[in-house]
Amino acid sequence: MQEPAITPEIIEAHGLKPEEYSEILRILNRDPNFTELGIFSAMWNEHCSYKSSKKWLRTLPTDGPQVICGPGENAGVVDIGDGQAVIFKMESHNHPSYIEPYQGAATGVGGILRDVFTMGARPIAAMNALSFGMPDHPKTRSVVSGVVAGIGGYGNCFGVPTVGGEVRFHPAYNGNCLVNAFAAGLADTDKIFYSAASGVGMPVVYLGAKTGRDGVGGATMASAEFDETIEEKRPTVQVGDPFTEKRLMEACLELMQTGAVISIQDMGAAGLTCSAVEMGDKGGLGIRLDLDCVPQREEAMTPYEMMLSESQERMLMVLRPEKEAEARAVFEKWDLDFAIVGETIPEDRFLIEHNGAVVADLPLATLAGSSPEYDRLWVPTDPAAEMEPVPDVDPIDALKALIASPNYAAKQWVYEQYDQSVMGDTVRTPGAGAGVVRVHGTNKAVAFTSDVTPRYVRANPVEGGKQAVAEAYRNLTAVGAKPLATTDNLNFGNPEKPEIMGQFVGAIQGIGAACAALDMPIVSGNVSLYNETDGEPILPTPTIGAIGLIDDLSHMIGREAREGHVLLLLGETAGHLGQSALLAEVFNREDGDAPHVDLAAEAAHGDFIRANRDWIDGCTDLSDGGLALAAFEMAESAGVGIIIDAADTATLFGEDQGRYLIACSYDKAEALMIAAGKASVPLQTIGRFTGDKVRFAASEAPLAELSALFRSAFAGAVG
Repeated sequence: MQEPAITPEIIEAHGLKPEEYSEILRILNRDPNFTELGIFSAMWNEHCSYKSSKKWLRTLPTDGPQVICGPGENAGVVDIGDGQAVIFKMESHNHPSYIEPYQGAATGVGGILRDVFTMGARPIAAMNALSFGMPDHPKTRSVVSGVVAGIGGYGNCFGVPTVGGEVRFHPAYNGNCLVNAFAAGLADTDKIFYSAASGVGMPVVYLGAKTGRDGVGGATMASAEFDETIEEKRPTVQVGDPFTEKRLMEACLELMQTGAVISIQDMGAAGLTCSAVEMGDKGGLGIRLDLDCVPQREEAMTPYEMMLSESQERMLMVLRPEKEAEARAVFEKWDLDFAIVGETIPEDRFLIEHNGAVVADLPLATLAGSSPEYDRLWVPTDPAAEMEPVPDVDPIDALKALIASPNYAAKQWVYEQYDQSVMGDTVRTPGAGAGVVRVHGTNKAVAFTSDVTPRYVRANPVEGGKQAVAEAYRNLTAVGAKPLATTDNLNFGNPEKPEIMGQFVGAIQGIGAACAALDMPIVSGNVSLYNETDGEPILPTPTIGAIGLIDDLSHMIGREAREGHVLLLLGETAGHLGQSALLAEVFNREDGDAPHVDLAAEAAHGDFIRANRDWIDGCTDLSDGGLALAAFEMAESAGVGIIIDAADTATLFGEDQGRYLIACSYDKAEALMIAAGKASVPLQTIGRFTGDKVRFAASEAPLAELSALFRSAFAGAVG
């Protein structure tokens, strides 16, 4: 088949700017052919090269005694003691999920699971953070139902429990939803596999499913804004098969026990191109590929299509040649393709052959390491204007407005579509703060959470970035876990706009400060830019996924509350209402500044909770909706009424940070008050659990009535 001529239009369609194409000409000292242009496009797009973000990503704290492997591998690795490690990462599948919700979300789950088991870990938990347009937007219901079904369909068939996540709705996501998928797995610290190739003349082996035309150009599509041509991008969305992925995982984990694997890499974004280049570059080697040997499920595939296909459930491995027969037998047993498609070479070349001819010959290290790096112009976000006063409201009416919103209503319509307990080690399921999974065969457990408040980040990127990390820290602490490390999924608009780049830089500064202060280094992550439709950006949404360790499940803090329990509030309440849930849901306002995050107080309050967890029967952090919403959720999950003495709007609905609600018996409350005095942390009694009503001073409503509203509102809005 005749390859298209390289024209300015072809170059632009590949997401390359004229100056970037000029740099390719300088590197090659010749014109690239069409396949070579596609390879450069794949490696140099925003999604794969991080060309707008890597300058700032380097400023994040990534080290600590708990970190075995930080950013740069398929996933991050953290030590949890006893010769065990947790391997975890979060990634976006935003653009594909808006174009084709079911397959976009499903393959997002499949991709993040491969990132984990590629490193030798058996996945033990999944989460997802979802941002959708408004429920009354004509596309939202179909996007929500498709995304949730895709996540459930893939994860349930694969067999991994979904233990946490978040769902939000806002007009800024009407034309560009966000689907951020998280996975974590467990491995022995001495059996972790990395992607750097080593040894000259070693076989490069293709593993898994066959290559098709689905997903060709997917990474380039993910690095561009949406416009009226959105439907033309549908063929760039991959198609997933969770049953094949399950077999691929079992085959890979079995293969790793044979000693055959030198290095292994998931074929994710940009498929065969990115996986081969990354393996060679990390090992300082070249790679030669023979595309005639690539297993194909479609006829007459071109080199361009094979190199850029993002067909799912595929791996690339560098193999110890003496183990070939043993390795091949493993994959044949699992009915998966095993094909030697090339070899490592000493020269710095990415050499690709097809039908006996060389179809691409490129400098490999340049492809990987010399992608453009931009120091984008950025402007800091303007400080918030003076906020108009917030009128007092009846607290029960305000609470009803919050729990009737799909943003704050119970999300069981979503998480009941996910298998939460497969593998038998789930200790705490979605809907009650951080998820908790037992480390199989031990009494240890790992806690998982994902958090961000995008309206805070838009108002004040630095404080919003800090708050996302701080809320993750509190959610882990509230179950009694010691926070260990984080992964980030940085979702923003067009970085070529200085105000958008300013949001990104500010959020990175806040995230970095919080990760350092709270000893939660970033060990993996993903950047998703150009989340815009017709020039309208999403809210800046830097999702933070975090893990923590519970050293003994007897130390886990529940969310229990019962008749007669005292309600204690840890932390200072000033009544900050800027950018609050109350403003948004009751007054349709999004003004004011984000709340300030005192990182020293966050650390001190977290230390206090963990040090005194034996006296705490139930605990939750305060975030969106403040004291009123947190207290209601605690009462609702326990099925017991609550009386809170406060009645003023700012005290009940303010979103001051660094705060926890504690439920415990009167005797334990006395002990906690004494401990708080010694630790110099602010702790006060604010109410009690009793009866069958929710009462704020003189305003009250039956708990059953509020619970019915809380449990039905989400399905009513989008189900």
